[in-house]
Amino acid sequence: MLPAPPPKIPLLSRPPGTGLVLLCLLCMIALWTVLCALSHSAPDLDGMEELVWAASLELGYTKHPPLPSWFMHLATELLGRPVWLPFLMGQIFSALGLWFVWKLARDITTPRRALIATLLVSVTAYFSLRGTIYNHNTAQLWSIAASIWLLHRALRGGRTRDWVLLGIVSGLAMLTKYSALIQFAAFFLYMLRSGALRRPDTWRGIAIAALAFLVVLGPHLWWLDQHRFEPLHYADASLQTNGRLAALKELLHFTLDQAGRLAPMALVLAAWALWRKRRGDRAPGHAANDELFAGAGPAPRYWHDLAAEDRQFLLWVGLGPLLSTVLVSVVLGSRLEASWASTFFVLFGFYGLGWLRGPEVVQLRRILILAATLHALLAIGYATARGPIAQLTGHASRSTYPGPELAAHSLRHWQEHQPGRPLRVVVSNTWLGGNIAVHAGPAVRVWIDASDEQSPWFAPGTALRCGALVAYSEDGRATPVPAVRALYDAAPWKGMDEVRWSGPKGPLIDLHWAVLPATPDCLKGN
Repeated sequence: MLPAPPPKIPLLSRPPGTGLVLLCLLCMIALWTVLCALSHSAPDLDGMEELVWAASLELGYTKHPPLPSWFMHLATELLGRPVWLPFLMGQIFSALGLWFVWKLARDITTPRRALIATLLVSVTAYFSLRGTIYNHNTAQLWSIAASIWLLHRALRGGRTRDWVLLGIVSGLAMLTKYSALIQFAAFFLYMLRSGALRRPDTWRGIAIAALAFLVVLGPHLWWLDQHRFEPLHYADASLQTNGRLAALKELLHFTLDQAGRLAPMALVLAAWALWRKRRGDRAPGHAANDELFAGAGPAPRYWHDLAAEDRQFLLWVGLGPLLSTVLVSVVLGSRLEASWASTFFVLFGFYGLGWLRGPEVVQLRRILILAATLHALLAIGYATARGPIAQLTGHASRSTYPGPELAAHSLRHWQEHQPGRPLRVVVSNTWLGGNIAVHAGPAVRVWIDASDEQSPWFAPGTALRCGALVAYSEDGRATPVPAVRALYDAAPWKGMDEVRWSGPKGPLIDLHWAVLPATPDCLKGN
Protein backbone atom coordinates (compact mmCIF):
# COMPACT_ATOMS: atom_id res chain seq x y z
CA MET A 1 0.00 0.00 0.00
CA LEU A 2 1.28 3.43 -0.89
CA PRO A 3 1.84 5.78 2.08
CA ALA A 4 -0.76 8.47 2.54
CA PRO A 5 0.29 11.82 1.08
CA PRO A 6 1.30 14.40 3.66
CA PRO A 7 -1.35 17.00 4.44
CA LYS A 8 -1.20 20.21 2.50
CA ILE A 9 0.32 23.15 4.35
CA PRO A 10 -1.69 26.34 4.04
CA LEU A 11 -0.04 29.41 2.58
CA LEU A 12 1.99 31.25 5.23
CA SER A 13 1.72 28.34 7.67
CA ARG A 14 5.37 28.93 8.53
CA PRO A 15 5.96 32.01 10.67
CA PRO A 16 7.01 34.94 8.49
CA GLY A 17 10.59 36.07 8.75
CA THR A 18 12.83 38.84 7.50
CA GLY A 19 12.72 37.61 3.90
CA LEU A 20 8.96 37.86 3.52
CA VAL A 21 8.82 41.27 5.21
CA LEU A 22 11.56 42.66 2.97
CA LEU A 23 9.81 41.24 -0.10
CA CYS A 24 6.57 42.98 0.87
CA LEU A 25 8.38 46.29 1.43
CA LEU A 26 10.28 46.06 -1.86
CA CYS A 27 7.04 45.34 -3.72
CA MET A 28 5.44 48.39 -2.11
CA ILE A 29 8.38 50.62 -3.11
CA ALA A 30 8.36 49.32 -6.68
CA LEU A 31 4.58 49.58 -7.10
CA TRP A 32 4.22 53.18 -5.99
CA THR A 33 7.47 54.45 -7.53
CA VAL A 34 6.93 52.93 -10.97
CA LEU A 35 3.31 54.05 -11.29
CA CYS A 36 4.11 57.59 -10.15
CA ALA A 37 7.10 57.74 -12.49
CA LEU A 38 4.92 56.71 -15.43
CA SER A 39 2.06 59.09 -14.64
CA HIS A 40 3.81 62.25 -13.39
CA SER A 41 5.76 64.82 -15.38
CA ALA A 42 6.77 66.64 -12.18
CA PRO A 43 7.05 65.74 -8.50
CA ASP A 44 4.96 67.38 -5.81
CA LEU A 45 6.03 70.77 -4.41
CA ASP A 46 7.86 69.32 -1.42
CA GLY A 47 9.69 66.81 -3.58
CA MET A 48 10.83 69.57 -5.92
CA GLU A 49 11.97 71.63 -2.95
CA GLU A 50 14.17 68.74 -1.78
CA LEU A 51 15.66 68.37 -5.28
CA VAL A 52 16.55 72.07 -5.24
CA TRP A 53 17.93 72.03 -1.68
CA ALA A 54 20.06 68.99 -2.51
CA ALA A 55 22.40 71.31 -4.42
CA SER A 56 24.74 71.39 -1.41
CA LEU A 57 25.25 69.88 2.02
CA GLU A 58 24.37 72.46 4.67
CA LEU A 59 23.99 72.26 8.43
CA GLY A 60 20.55 73.82 8.11
CA TYR A 61 18.15 75.56 5.77
CA THR A 62 15.87 78.54 6.26
CA LYS A 63 12.75 76.40 6.74
CA HIS A 64 13.88 73.07 8.15
CA PRO A 65 16.77 71.06 9.59
CA PRO A 66 19.01 69.38 7.04
CA LEU A 67 18.85 65.58 7.17
CA PRO A 68 16.28 64.91 4.38
CA SER A 69 18.21 67.20 2.04
CA TRP A 70 21.42 65.32 2.86
CA PHE A 71 19.75 62.07 1.87
CA MET A 72 18.46 63.65 -1.34
CA HIS A 73 21.93 65.05 -2.08
CA LEU A 74 23.38 61.55 -1.83
CA ALA A 75 20.61 60.20 -4.07
CA THR A 76 21.19 62.87 -6.73
CA GLU A 77 24.92 62.14 -6.68
CA LEU A 78 24.11 58.53 -7.47
CA LEU A 79 21.08 58.85 -9.76
CA GLY A 80 20.98 62.43 -11.04
CA ARG A 81 17.79 64.50 -10.74
CA PRO A 82 14.99 62.57 -12.49
CA VAL A 83 11.49 63.68 -11.53
CA TRP A 84 10.74 60.21 -10.15
CA LEU A 85 13.52 60.38 -7.57
CA PRO A 86 11.37 62.04 -4.85
CA PHE A 87 8.76 59.27 -5.28
CA LEU A 88 11.45 56.62 -4.77
CA MET A 89 12.91 58.43 -1.77
CA GLY A 90 9.51 58.87 -0.14
CA GLN A 91 8.70 55.20 -0.52
CA ILE A 92 12.12 54.10 0.74
CA PHE A 93 11.61 56.04 3.96
CA SER A 94 8.03 54.79 4.28
CA ALA A 95 9.27 51.21 3.93
CA LEU A 96 12.05 51.85 6.44
CA GLY A 97 9.48 53.16 8.90
CA LEU A 98 7.43 49.98 8.42
CA TRP A 99 10.55 47.90 8.99
CA PHE A 100 10.95 49.37 12.48
CA VAL A 101 7.23 48.88 13.17
CA TRP A 102 7.85 45.22 12.34
CA LYS A 103 10.89 45.14 14.64
CA LEU A 104 8.84 46.50 17.54
CA ALA A 105 6.00 44.10 16.81
CA ARG A 106 8.35 41.12 16.80
CA ASP A 107 9.45 42.07 20.32
CA ILE A 108 5.94 42.05 21.75
CA THR A 109 3.92 39.48 19.80
CA THR A 110 4.14 36.49 17.46
CA PRO A 111 5.70 36.80 13.98
CA ARG A 112 2.34 36.44 12.20
CA ARG A 113 0.62 39.03 14.35
CA ALA A 114 3.64 41.31 13.95
CA LEU A 115 3.30 41.16 10.18
CA ILE A 116 -0.46 41.73 10.43
CA ALA A 117 0.10 44.93 12.44
CA THR A 118 2.69 46.10 9.90
CA LEU A 119 0.44 45.37 6.93
CA LEU A 120 -2.49 47.17 8.51
CA VAL A 121 -0.62 50.43 9.09
CA SER A 122 1.07 50.18 5.66
CA VAL A 123 -2.18 50.95 3.84
CA THR A 124 -2.81 54.20 5.74
CA ALA A 125 -2.22 57.23 3.55
CA TYR A 126 1.00 58.27 5.28
CA PHE A 127 2.78 55.07 4.24
CA SER A 128 1.06 54.53 0.88
CA LEU A 129 -0.36 57.42 -1.11
CA ARG A 130 1.38 60.20 0.79
CA GLY A 131 4.45 58.01 1.11
CA THR A 132 5.26 59.13 -2.43
CA ILE A 133 5.75 62.69 -1.17
CA TYR A 134 9.34 63.10 -0.07
CA ASN A 135 9.30 65.81 2.55
CA HIS A 136 10.39 66.20 6.15
CA ASN A 137 7.25 64.46 7.42
CA THR A 138 7.75 61.31 5.33
CA ALA A 139 11.50 61.33 5.91
CA GLN A 140 10.84 61.28 9.66
CA LEU A 141 8.75 58.10 9.64
CA TRP A 142 11.74 55.81 10.02
CA SER A 143 13.44 57.70 12.85
CA ILE A 144 10.24 58.04 14.87
CA ALA A 145 9.40 54.35 14.45
CA ALA A 146 13.00 53.39 15.25
CA SER A 147 13.12 55.58 18.36
CA ILE A 148 9.89 54.00 19.63
CA TRP A 149 11.34 50.53 19.11
CA LEU A 150 14.61 51.48 20.81
CA LEU A 151 12.83 53.06 23.78
CA HIS A 152 10.86 49.85 24.27
CA ARG A 153 14.05 47.78 24.15
CA ALA A 154 15.93 50.16 26.43
CA LEU A 155 13.22 50.18 29.09
CA ARG A 156 12.73 46.41 28.98
CA GLY A 157 16.36 45.35 28.72
CA GLY A 158 18.27 48.28 30.17
CA ARG A 159 21.22 47.75 27.84
CA THR A 160 23.56 50.69 27.34
CA ARG A 161 23.73 50.03 23.61
CA ASP A 162 19.98 50.55 23.24
CA TRP A 163 20.12 53.85 25.14
CA VAL A 164 23.00 55.07 22.95
CA LEU A 165 21.15 54.10 19.78
CA LEU A 166 18.00 55.76 21.11
CA GLY A 167 19.91 59.02 21.59
CA ILE A 168 21.47 58.82 18.12
CA VAL A 169 18.23 58.04 16.33
CA SER A 170 16.34 60.68 18.31
CA GLY A 171 18.98 63.21 17.27
CA LEU A 172 18.47 62.19 13.64
CA ALA A 173 14.72 62.60 14.12
CA MET A 174 15.31 66.18 15.30
CA LEU A 175 17.66 66.77 12.36
CA THR A 176 14.71 65.82 10.17
CA LYS A 177 11.97 67.92 11.77
CA TYR A 178 11.63 69.62 15.13
CA SER A 179 8.19 68.06 15.62
CA ALA A 180 10.06 65.02 16.98
CA LEU A 181 9.78 66.83 20.31
CA ILE A 182 6.10 65.88 20.37
CA GLN A 183 7.02 62.20 20.28
CA PHE A 184 9.68 62.72 22.93
CA ALA A 185 7.03 64.31 25.16
CA ALA A 186 4.94 61.15 24.75
CA PHE A 187 8.00 59.11 25.78
CA PHE A 188 8.30 61.17 28.95
CA LEU A 189 4.60 60.86 29.79
CA TYR A 190 4.74 57.10 29.33
CA MET A 191 7.80 56.74 31.54
CA LEU A 192 6.10 58.91 34.16
CA ARG A 193 2.88 56.91 34.03
CA SER A 194 4.55 53.48 34.00
CA GLY A 195 6.83 54.27 36.92
CA ALA A 196 10.00 53.87 34.86
CA LEU A 197 11.22 57.27 36.07
CA ARG A 198 11.36 55.93 39.62
CA ARG A 199 14.16 53.55 38.65
CA PRO A 200 17.77 54.82 38.86
CA ASP A 201 18.78 52.75 35.83
CA THR A 202 16.22 54.67 33.73
CA TRP A 203 17.80 58.00 34.62
CA ARG A 204 21.23 56.60 33.85
CA GLY A 205 19.94 55.49 30.46
CA ILE A 206 18.31 58.86 29.79
CA ALA A 207 21.61 60.60 30.57
CA ILE A 208 23.45 58.34 28.12
CA ALA A 209 20.79 58.90 25.44
CA ALA A 210 20.84 62.66 26.03
CA LEU A 211 24.60 62.79 25.55
CA ALA A 212 24.38 60.88 22.27
CA PHE A 213 21.49 63.11 21.22
CA LEU A 214 23.52 66.28 21.79
CA VAL A 215 26.52 64.90 19.94
CA VAL A 216 24.34 64.28 16.87
CA LEU A 217 22.45 67.57 17.13
CA GLY A 218 25.34 69.79 18.24
CA PRO A 219 26.54 71.05 14.82
CA HIS A 220 23.00 72.00 13.85
CA LEU A 221 22.51 73.84 17.14
CA TRP A 222 25.65 75.84 16.34
CA TRP A 223 24.26 76.58 12.88
CA LEU A 224 20.95 77.75 14.38
CA ASP A 225 22.80 80.20 16.58
CA GLN A 226 24.78 81.51 13.62
CA HIS A 227 21.65 81.96 11.48
CA ARG A 228 19.32 83.64 13.97
CA PHE A 229 17.28 80.45 14.49
CA GLU A 230 15.57 80.94 11.10
CA PRO A 231 13.79 77.54 10.93
CA LEU A 232 12.22 78.17 14.33
CA HIS A 233 10.83 81.49 13.12
CA TYR A 234 9.40 79.70 10.09
CA ALA A 235 7.82 77.05 12.34
CA ASP A 236 6.34 79.73 14.60
CA ALA A 237 4.86 81.58 11.63
CA SER A 238 3.34 78.32 10.36
CA LEU A 239 1.35 77.95 13.59
CA GLN A 240 -0.32 81.37 13.38
CA THR A 241 -4.06 81.63 12.66
CA ASN A 242 -6.58 84.42 12.21
CA GLY A 243 -8.20 83.91 15.59
CA ARG A 244 -9.63 81.20 17.80
CA LEU A 245 -12.61 80.48 15.50
CA ALA A 246 -10.30 79.96 12.53
CA ALA A 247 -8.16 77.63 14.64
CA LEU A 248 -11.22 75.54 15.60
CA LYS A 249 -12.28 75.30 11.96
CA GLU A 250 -8.79 74.14 11.01
CA LEU A 251 -8.89 71.62 13.84
CA LEU A 252 -12.11 70.20 12.40
CA HIS A 253 -10.54 69.95 8.95
CA PHE A 254 -7.46 68.38 10.51
CA THR A 255 -9.58 65.75 12.25
CA LEU A 256 -11.55 64.91 9.12
CA ASP A 257 -8.35 64.67 7.09
CA GLN A 258 -6.86 62.22 9.57
CA ALA A 259 -10.01 60.09 9.46
CA GLY A 260 -9.75 59.97 5.68
CA ARG A 261 -6.07 59.05 5.78
CA LEU A 262 -6.74 56.23 8.25
CA ALA A 263 -9.77 55.01 6.27
CA PRO A 264 -7.82 52.44 4.18
CA MET A 265 -6.90 50.53 7.34
CA ALA A 266 -10.53 50.61 8.47
CA LEU A 267 -11.53 49.32 5.02
CA VAL A 268 -9.13 46.37 5.31
CA LEU A 269 -10.52 45.50 8.75
CA ALA A 270 -14.11 45.77 7.49
CA ALA A 271 -13.32 43.52 4.51
CA TRP A 272 -11.61 41.04 6.85
CA ALA A 273 -14.67 40.98 9.12
CA LEU A 274 -16.96 40.30 6.16
CA TRP A 275 -14.63 37.58 4.86
CA ARG A 276 -14.53 35.87 8.25
CA LYS A 277 -18.28 36.13 8.67
CA ARG A 278 -18.86 34.38 5.34
CA ARG A 279 -16.04 31.83 5.40
CA GLY A 280 -15.27 31.35 9.08
CA ASP A 281 -11.72 30.43 10.06
CA ARG A 282 -11.17 27.53 7.67
CA ALA A 283 -8.39 27.76 5.13
CA PRO A 284 -9.96 26.94 1.75
CA GLY A 285 -8.67 23.79 0.07
CA HIS A 286 -6.95 22.45 3.18
CA ALA A 287 -9.53 20.12 4.71
CA ALA A 288 -6.77 17.74 5.79
CA ASN A 289 -5.62 20.36 8.24
CA ASP A 290 -8.98 21.37 9.64
CA GLU A 291 -7.78 20.45 13.10
CA LEU A 292 -5.35 23.36 12.90
CA PHE A 293 -8.24 25.78 12.65
CA ALA A 294 -10.75 24.26 15.03
CA GLY A 295 -11.17 25.87 18.41
CA ALA A 296 -13.02 24.94 21.55
CA GLY A 297 -14.68 28.34 21.72
CA PRO A 298 -14.37 31.96 20.68
CA ALA A 299 -10.72 32.93 20.56
CA PRO A 300 -9.59 36.08 22.34
CA ARG A 301 -8.74 39.10 20.24
CA TYR A 302 -5.05 39.45 19.51
CA TRP A 303 -4.79 42.74 21.40
CA HIS A 304 -5.75 41.07 24.68
CA ASP A 305 -2.96 38.52 24.30
CA LEU A 306 -0.36 41.28 24.51
CA ALA A 307 1.32 41.80 27.85
CA ALA A 308 -0.35 44.50 29.93
CA GLU A 309 2.82 46.60 30.03
CA ASP A 310 3.10 46.42 26.23
CA ARG A 311 -0.50 47.51 25.78
CA GLN A 312 0.19 50.44 28.07
CA PHE A 313 3.32 51.32 26.05
CA LEU A 314 1.44 51.20 22.73
CA LEU A 315 -1.41 53.35 24.01
CA TRP A 316 0.65 56.07 25.67
CA VAL A 317 3.41 56.28 23.07
CA GLY A 318 1.06 55.77 20.13
CA LEU A 319 -1.83 58.07 21.07
CA GLY A 320 0.17 60.67 23.00
CA PRO A 321 1.43 62.73 20.03
CA LEU A 322 -2.00 63.07 18.42
CA LEU A 323 -3.90 63.85 21.61
CA SER A 324 -1.31 66.29 22.94
CA THR A 325 -1.15 68.14 19.62
CA VAL A 326 -4.92 68.52 19.49
CA LEU A 327 -4.99 69.65 23.13
CA VAL A 328 -2.31 72.30 22.54
CA SER A 329 -4.15 73.55 19.46
CA VAL A 330 -7.40 73.90 21.40
CA VAL A 331 -5.72 75.68 24.32
CA LEU A 332 -3.47 78.00 22.32
CA GLY A 333 -5.57 78.41 19.21
CA SER A 334 -2.67 77.38 16.98
CA ARG A 335 -2.95 76.22 13.40
CA LEU A 336 -2.80 72.54 12.44
CA GLU A 337 -1.97 71.16 9.01
CA ALA A 338 -2.98 67.61 8.20
CA SER A 339 0.44 66.48 6.98
CA TRP A 340 2.03 67.43 10.31
CA ALA A 341 0.45 64.30 11.77
CA SER A 342 2.37 61.98 9.43
CA THR A 343 4.28 60.27 12.24
CA PHE A 344 1.42 60.21 14.76
CA PHE A 345 -0.06 56.95 13.48
CA VAL A 346 2.91 54.60 13.18
CA LEU A 347 1.52 52.35 15.95
CA PHE A 348 -2.08 52.28 14.76
CA GLY A 349 -1.65 48.88 13.12
CA PHE A 350 -1.35 47.44 16.63
CA TYR A 351 -4.76 48.85 17.50
CA GLY A 352 -6.16 46.86 14.59
CA LEU A 353 -5.22 43.74 16.54
CA GLY A 354 -8.13 44.66 18.80
CA TRP A 355 -10.49 43.47 16.04
CA LEU A 356 -8.68 40.33 14.92
CA ARG A 357 -9.03 36.87 16.38
CA GLY A 358 -8.85 33.27 15.26
CA PRO A 359 -6.07 31.15 13.70
CA GLU A 360 -3.13 33.38 12.89
CA VAL A 361 -2.21 31.57 9.69
CA VAL A 362 -5.67 32.18 8.23
CA GLN A 363 -5.96 35.79 9.32
CA LEU A 364 -2.45 36.68 8.11
CA ARG A 365 -3.20 35.22 4.70
CA ARG A 366 -6.39 37.26 4.46
CA ILE A 367 -4.85 40.50 5.71
CA LEU A 368 -1.93 40.08 3.29
CA ILE A 369 -4.29 39.59 0.35
CA LEU A 370 -6.47 42.53 1.37
CA ALA A 371 -3.55 44.88 2.04
CA ALA A 372 -1.78 43.99 -1.23
CA THR A 373 -5.01 44.45 -3.18
CA LEU A 374 -5.71 47.81 -1.60
CA HIS A 375 -2.14 49.02 -2.21
CA ALA A 376 -2.52 48.09 -5.88
CA LEU A 377 -5.91 49.78 -6.21
CA LEU A 378 -4.74 52.94 -4.44
CA ALA A 379 -1.55 53.17 -6.51
CA ILE A 380 -3.34 52.58 -9.82
CA GLY A 381 -6.11 55.00 -8.92
CA TYR A 382 -3.71 57.69 -7.76
CA ALA A 383 -1.50 57.37 -10.83
CA THR A 384 -4.49 57.39 -13.17
CA ALA A 385 -6.09 60.43 -11.55
CA ARG A 386 -2.86 62.42 -11.36
CA GLY A 387 -1.73 61.50 -14.86
CA PRO A 388 -4.11 60.46 -17.71
CA ILE A 389 -7.30 61.83 -16.18
CA ALA A 390 -5.69 65.20 -15.36
CA GLN A 391 -4.37 65.37 -18.94
CA LEU A 392 -7.72 64.44 -20.50
CA THR A 393 -9.70 66.92 -18.41
CA GLY A 394 -7.12 69.71 -18.56
CA HIS A 395 -6.86 69.88 -14.76
CA ALA A 396 -3.90 72.07 -13.77
CA SER A 397 -2.19 69.66 -11.38
CA ARG A 398 1.41 69.83 -10.26
CA SER A 399 1.74 66.22 -11.43
CA THR A 400 1.23 67.33 -15.05
CA TYR A 401 3.31 70.50 -14.88
CA PRO A 402 5.17 70.88 -18.21
CA GLY A 403 8.66 71.06 -16.75
CA PRO A 404 10.46 69.67 -19.82
CA GLU A 405 8.73 72.13 -22.16
CA LEU A 406 9.41 75.10 -19.88
CA ALA A 407 13.07 74.08 -19.63
CA ALA A 408 13.31 73.74 -23.42
CA HIS A 409 11.94 77.27 -23.93
CA SER A 410 14.29 78.67 -21.30
CA LEU A 411 17.37 76.97 -22.73
CA ARG A 412 16.55 78.16 -26.23
CA HIS A 413 16.43 81.78 -25.12
CA TRP A 414 19.60 81.40 -23.05
CA GLN A 415 21.55 79.89 -25.92
CA GLU A 416 20.28 82.57 -28.29
CA HIS A 417 21.63 85.40 -26.12
CA GLN A 418 24.59 83.63 -24.45
CA PRO A 419 25.87 81.30 -27.16
CA GLY A 420 28.54 78.85 -26.06
CA ARG A 421 28.07 79.62 -22.38
CA PRO A 422 26.39 76.91 -20.26
CA LEU A 423 23.40 77.88 -18.17
CA ARG A 424 24.25 77.54 -14.49
CA VAL A 425 21.70 79.68 -12.60
CA VAL A 426 17.92 80.05 -12.75
CA VAL A 427 16.42 82.91 -10.74
CA SER A 428 12.86 82.02 -9.77
CA ASN A 429 10.82 80.49 -7.00
CA THR A 430 11.47 76.90 -5.92
CA TRP A 431 8.68 75.39 -8.04
CA LEU A 432 9.24 76.97 -11.45
CA GLY A 433 12.99 77.31 -11.00
CA GLY A 434 13.27 73.67 -9.94
CA ASN A 435 11.22 72.43 -12.89
CA ILE A 436 13.52 74.31 -15.26
CA ALA A 437 16.75 73.37 -13.48
CA VAL A 438 16.22 69.61 -13.24
CA HIS A 439 15.61 69.43 -17.00
CA ALA A 440 18.17 72.03 -18.09
CA GLY A 441 21.21 70.12 -16.86
CA PRO A 442 22.84 68.53 -13.82
CA ALA A 443 24.87 71.66 -12.97
CA VAL A 444 21.97 74.14 -13.06
CA ARG A 445 21.07 75.59 -9.65
CA VAL A 446 18.18 77.77 -8.49
CA TRP A 447 18.77 81.13 -6.85
CA ILE A 448 15.53 80.98 -4.89
CA ASP A 449 13.68 84.32 -5.03
CA ALA A 450 17.05 86.05 -5.65
CA SER A 451 17.95 85.37 -2.01
CA ASP A 452 21.37 84.26 -0.79
CA GLU A 453 19.86 83.18 2.54
CA GLN A 454 17.46 80.79 0.81
CA SER A 455 20.19 79.55 -1.57
CA PRO A 456 23.29 78.72 0.52
CA TRP A 457 24.82 76.74 -2.35
CA PHE A 458 25.94 80.14 -3.71
CA ALA A 459 28.60 82.15 -1.92
CA PRO A 460 27.06 85.52 -1.02
CA GLY A 461 27.05 87.92 -3.95
CA THR A 462 28.18 85.37 -6.56
CA ALA A 463 24.98 83.92 -7.99
CA LEU A 464 24.84 86.29 -10.99
CA ARG A 465 28.58 86.34 -11.71
CA CYS A 466 28.35 84.24 -14.88
CA GLY A 467 24.87 85.27 -15.91
CA ALA A 468 21.48 83.81 -15.13
CA LEU A 469 18.08 83.07 -16.54
CA VAL A 470 15.24 84.86 -14.73
CA ALA A 471 11.82 83.19 -14.89
CA TYR A 472 8.41 83.78 -13.40
CA SER A 473 4.79 83.06 -14.22
CA GLU A 474 1.63 84.70 -12.93
CA ASP A 475 -0.48 81.74 -14.03
CA GLY A 476 2.01 78.95 -13.42
CA ARG A 477 2.33 79.14 -9.62
CA ALA A 478 5.44 81.31 -9.79
CA THR A 479 4.40 84.87 -9.01
CA PRO A 480 7.63 86.88 -8.65
CA VAL A 481 8.79 88.51 -5.44
CA PRO A 482 10.01 92.12 -5.86
CA ALA A 483 13.68 91.09 -6.07
CA VAL A 484 13.01 88.72 -8.97
CA ARG A 485 10.84 91.27 -10.74
CA ALA A 486 13.56 93.90 -10.38
CA LEU A 487 16.11 91.59 -12.03
CA TYR A 488 13.65 90.85 -14.82
CA ASP A 489 13.04 94.54 -15.46
CA ALA A 490 16.78 95.25 -15.53
CA ALA A 491 17.64 92.44 -17.95
CA PRO A 492 18.70 93.43 -21.51
CA TRP A 493 16.82 90.52 -23.09
CA LYS A 494 13.37 89.44 -22.00
CA GLY A 495 10.09 88.12 -23.33
CA MET A 496 7.10 85.88 -22.67
CA ASP A 497 6.19 82.43 -24.01
CA GLU A 498 2.99 80.46 -23.56
CA VAL A 499 3.10 76.78 -22.70
CA ARG A 500 0.05 74.52 -22.40
CA TRP A 501 -0.48 72.86 -19.00
CA SER A 502 -2.25 69.47 -18.75
CA GLY A 503 -3.00 68.72 -22.36
CA PRO A 504 -5.05 70.52 -25.03
CA LYS A 505 -7.82 71.45 -22.58
CA GLY A 506 -5.46 72.80 -19.93
CA PRO A 507 -4.70 76.45 -19.20
CA LEU A 508 -1.77 78.36 -20.63
CA ILE A 509 1.29 79.12 -18.53
CA ASP A 510 2.77 82.57 -19.14
CA LEU A 511 6.52 81.97 -18.98
CA HIS A 512 8.20 85.34 -18.49
CA TRP A 513 11.90 84.89 -19.19
CA ALA A 514 14.89 87.20 -19.07
CA VAL A 515 18.61 86.68 -19.67
CA LEU A 516 21.21 88.39 -17.51
CA PRO A 517 24.66 88.43 -19.15
CA ALA A 518 27.88 87.31 -17.49
CA THR A 519 29.81 89.94 -15.53
CA PRO A 520 33.28 91.14 -16.63
CA ASP A 521 34.90 89.07 -13.83
CA CYS A 522 33.38 85.92 -15.28
CA LEU A 523 34.38 86.89 -18.84
CA LYS A 524 37.97 87.42 -17.68
CA GLY A 525 37.93 84.01 -16.06
CA ASN A 526 38.58 85.39 -12.55
